[in-house]
Amino acid sequence: MADFVKGLFANQEPAVVSSSGDDDFADFAGAPDPTPAAGMSPFTTTAAPSPFQTSTVGQVPYTKWYRVWERVTIDDFKLEMYILPFVLLVIVVHVWGTRKNRKIATRWIKAHAPVLQQEFAQVGYLRVQASADDVMSAGLAQASEKAISDAAKPENMLREKKADEYMTYATGRQNVAFVDFKLTLAKRYNPLMRFGESAISLFFDSFPVPQERLEATLYPFDAREAKIVPGYGKSESTKSVSNSAFDGFVFAVLHKDLMKRLREDRYDLSLTATKDHAKLPIWTTVMSENAEITDTLLTPELIKAINDAGDNFEALVVSDQPMDQPKKLDDTVPRKRINLSIKLSPTGNYESTLPLFQYFLRMPDHLVSAGHFRAEAMRRIKQTREEQISKIRRLDDDEKAEERKLQGDKAKKEKRDQMLGRMSAEEQRKYLEKERERDNKRMNKKKTVKA
Repeated sequence: MADFVKGLFANQEPAVVSSSGDDDFADFAGAPDPTPAAGMSPFTTTAAPSPFQTSTVGQVPYTKWYRVWERVTIDDFKLEMYILPFVLLVIVVHVWGTRKNRKIATRWIKAHAPVLQQEFAQVGYLRVQASADDVMSAGLAQASEKAISDAAKPENMLREKKADEYMTYATGRQNVAFVDFKLTLAKRYNPLMRFGESAISLFFDSFPVPQERLEATLYPFDAREAKIVPGYGKSESTKSVSNSAFDGFVFAVLHKDLMKRLREDRYDLSLTATKDHAKLPIWTTVMSENAEITDTLLTPELIKAINDAGDNFEALVVSDQPMDQPKKLDDTVPRKRINLSIKLSPTGNYESTLPLFQYFLRMPDHLVSAGHFRAEAMRRIKQTREEQISKIRRLDDDEKAEERKLQGDKAKKEKRDQMLGRMSAEEQRKYLEKERERDNKRMNKKKTVKA
């Protein structure tokens, strides 16, 4: 029986396992069991080969953090090598230009300081007064000498407002309240800006040619000593001082190259008449409101000083009117002043302009003594001032009338809105129709009058 059963299954092959049930593990069905390699421990690991090819060519070796010279080369600073010379050049030019301007300003104050100290009690912004510590340590006499020597130093007389602008100040003189001095220098510290301003002046008349100049403005007391100086008139020395008032007018002697620009820029000079004078150089002209004023102010000393100054002279203006067009009544109040404009010498030699500078400082004395004219000569001048005042007053009245009209219209509108708010819808409709008819009649009436 056993042989019979064995004979039935002897020719059959072993069954094949179907992979349709789990296709994901079909690849691993006949894989052999992994066997460890010979001579290798199961606890040792080996690094897998890198898929990227490594090389030390062109790479910086690792160094300490402070060894910068081992990690960089000169090629890393090519951009800085191009920029650094320009930066150094700008710094050198700026330092040279500012020092050059400071040297020119110091040279000017050294040349004019003796004249200023002779005419004024205080020159510069440092007050000549000994401190309490100096008096306690060295005594009053030595402290006073130290204060005077410190105030006489050029660096204490000048004040640098900008690299191309220096200022100083003087006060303490009879008939003069104070004087402001401004030195305008070239922009040597900025060649591009200096070249640009010079180039623009060639194409536009509104931009004047840059020029190094002195601009001085002197403000006389004009009988206002008690208002400006505290305690004036209380001591015996000030009670005997004569009256420093003089008539108000506009007078100017200026270079013809500046005549057109100054007449357009300054309102006070637009009130004058221009006329050449036989005693003055041909390149100068006189702008005055009256011939009597010209004869009085054009003294032989002034004519000689202008001739000595030559082309360095620009303008000398005596005025009591504002430089800008007055727009309010407060602007028409006379404020007397004397302006002087002189070109600075490129060589530092101011012997030719010192006589004119000294005459400018002493001009208030001549105005106080001789600046009183006949009533006939001042009639036209006063009439011009009154015309300007009446014109401003008329404009002021028109502005006030316009404001009153606007306020009245605003009040009427508020009253109308309140009245409409208390009405019903029908009453509002009737009121608006009557208002519209009233406006149409008014418009038709205006058209009829125009026709």
